[in-house]
Amino acid sequence: MFDSIVDAIGNTPLVSLDRITRDVDGGILAKLEMLNPGYSKKDRAARQIIFEARKSGDLQDGQTVVELTSGNMGTGLAIVCGVLGHPFVAVMSRGNSEERASMMRALGAEVVLVDQLPESRPGEVSGGDLHEVEVVALRIAKERHAFRVDQFLRDGNSNAHYLGTAPEIFSQAHGEVDVFCDFAGSAGTFAGCARYFKEQNPDIRCYVVEPEGAEAIAGKKVTSPNHPIQGGGYAMSDLPLLDRTAIDGCVSVSAEDAIAATRRLAAEEGIFAGFSSGANLAAALELLAGPEKGKTVAIIICDSGLKYLSTELWC
Repeated sequence: MFDSIVDAIGNTPLVSLDRITRDVDGGILAKLEMLNPGYSKKDRAARQIIFEARKSGDLQDGQTVVELTSGNMGTGLAIVCGVLGHPFVAVMSRGNSEERASMMRALGAEVVLVDQLPESRPGEVSGGDLHEVEVVALRIAKERHAFRVDQFLRDGNSNAHYLGTAPEIFSQAHGEVDVFCDFAGSAGTFAGCARYFKEQNPDIRCYVVEPEGAEAIAGKKVTSPNHPIQGGGYAMSDLPLLDRTAIDGCVSVSAEDAIAATRRLAAEEGIFAGFSSGANLAAALELLAGPEKGKTVAIIICDSGLKYLSTELWC
């Protein structure tokens, strides 16, 4: 019995993908973050950032909260802010799926949609598109004297995964984790999990996953900033939360491979997830076919496929 839905965030299951890896030398453990109340891993970061801000006094009772989002962070914030009595304004690119905006509105958020750049396409949000959203979010925060979440900068983002996600994985796997890989957006999940895993066992190797053609963290020339893997891959190399000393390597994944892997998750494992979850699976399979053959790889199932019904992923 919980006092509120906020207390139901976290403690998600860890599932061994034995059907997908039946012909693979190695194993994949999937952390089902799509089973959080807002159907994504961002519920954890939303709760941690808001709790830390209230404790420090940066966020006052009843104060409005504003954040840019691709939809998942906004959903988590809508839930947490609604329970704690904070009006919430989500600022999002029109390039993200319609389901995300609808869900945030249903949860009580005010949703402000920002037009994409002329060269961008619906369903493919670039770093440039994200910058346009940032400009609007800053303006609204100033006009309304609001608390700006700023998930790309606040330690609460990575702390949520250092304190929750990674310890849960390590405990559920009985410490039997050799490799961790994660698709980077704000890089909060990667940063928090990698820090925890390295503290437990420095030999656990941690890989950043990026879209093919937008491998800025890997230091490669960005040739294709637009891609359908929503929620990350913004071709941004300067991510404040990212500790580069924790990166053992980078893996690039094509949009086609991410989509194919997402569909395999649903058809073979019964896990109905979104684009970035498929990117993580595709990266894990690539690692098991190469440098991490025979190892156990932990991945995050970032969000639910229900948020992408109108996209090419399921249409």
